[in-house]
Amino acid sequence: MHKRTAVIDIGSNSGRLVIFERTSRFGFHLICEQKSKVRIGEGAYAKGGNLQKAGISRAYLALQSFLQTIQKYNVEKVLCVATSALRDAPNGPEFVAWVERNLHLSIKIIDGDEEARLGGIAVSNLLPISDAVTIDIGGGSADMTLIRGGNIVASHSLNAGTVRLKELFFDRNAPIDEARKFIQNELKQLPISFRHNTAVGIGGTARTLSKGIMKSINYPLDKLHAFTFSLSDEMENLRKITVANPNELHKFNFGQERFDTIREGALIFVEILHHIGAKEVVTSGVGVREGVFLDELLRHEGLKFPKDLNPSIRSILDRFDTLTDKEANYSHRIKIASELYTICHQEHGLPQKYFKELSAALKLSNIGKTLTIYKSHQHAHYIALQELNYGFTHKEMVLISLLLRSSSSSLLKKSLTYEYRSLLPKKDIIKCLSFIFNLTILLHENANRANITFQYKNHTLSIYADQSLFHAAEEITSLEKPHSFAIAIYDQSKIPHYNF
Repeated sequence: MHKRTAVIDIGSNSGRLVIFERTSRFGFHLICEQKSKVRIGEGAYAKGGNLQKAGISRAYLALQSFLQTIQKYNVEKVLCVATSALRDAPNGPEFVAWVERNLHLSIKIIDGDEEARLGGIAVSNLLPISDAVTIDIGGGSADMTLIRGGNIVASHSLNAGTVRLKELFFDRNAPIDEARKFIQNELKQLPISFRHNTAVGIGGTARTLSKGIMKSINYPLDKLHAFTFSLSDEMENLRKITVANPNELHKFNFGQERFDTIREGALIFVEILHHIGAKEVVTSGVGVREGVFLDELLRHEGLKFPKDLNPSIRSILDRFDTLTDKEANYSHRIKIASELYTICHQEHGLPQKYFKELSAALKLSNIGKTLTIYKSHQHAHYIALQELNYGFTHKEMVLISLLLRSSSSSLLKKSLTYEYRSLLPKKDIIKCLSFIFNLTILLHENANRANITFQYKNHTLSIYADQSLFHAAEEITSLEKPHSFAIAIYDQSKIPHYNF
């Protein structure tokens, strides 16, 4: 098993380096990310696709710098792919041979379908979706996959990228209808099966547009991956971007560095979204680079993580949970919580759909203690909010983190519930989930091998245990409750006969 793997992605517009560190068979996290605006395709599309001297020089120096970083991190395996600019370039093979000869770096030029497939692998494993059309807009192409039931069933590449459109149309101030017709002609090649209400936006254009929307609506969570927006709310603004004057782009909350190609990217995105009949866009923070890594990591697993395994939770537990018998501890907590959840569902109408988030919080309940046992629930909340990146919606991420932040004396952290109110369920639901979470932790911490059962009758929750709950009893009986009921404890606390 390679502990550290570097992936280099040479695109038409940018060159990127990422380094992944594996924490276990399926656990991994990102430890380094670098980007260089190499623009290797600059000037190529207007000159028969041939790479030009300026782009070649920038790309070489960027790769040289990436390799220095790779050496510093003691990386064991390096994977390097190149996309449309090199595959379209007649002198692309010469560039590859020149780099290998001078930098000893092997570059694999991948075709559009492979580029799309790699993006689809990343999305199907690292976003909470099972059906969608992915759209990855690069400098030279727009690569798409159709995902059904969590599997990639088709891929397609369009010769419509931001740099290509910029050089062919925008740089010569051609009417925007010319660029639009160019994209629409490309879309005629797209199979009719590429239709879906949900589009997944991959790459720099999609991320930039989503960041602008997040700023405009004061979105409460500072996390781009899995951010979702409705096209009925945002399509008008997206169209405005395509025809905006360059000096007006700051109004859309974009960074200056994106001004040169964001209009082109927005135009491609809008035309594809309209063509496939999308109604919502899910933003992906992952793409080709993660796909390259997962293509190797999961090659013996059918390119899918095992069922019920979340890579973010696996990585967090690998790094922050010090328990030696993790699985037994998780099972005990989940068993207790499951019985309590059933009672709260039956007696207080708690919706069944939140058990996933409760289970995740219970698995992660020990992670804050790695830093210090004092205020460990605060540490756990922060770790989860930062590190729960894959396989969850934003609503799920926030709820899991909030459960970790709650305590027996305060089921609701009012400042956080207010801050994230647009992403959270109703307060009575949060209180009920927090009660189950905290009662489960109290019982588990004091009797982690006990057989514990419950009964709810006459507005009393009775707790039965075949071990002593002496240390937990005081905290349990004073635990803040979501509804008005009593708690009774029946355990095996015994005092032997004494005479002194």
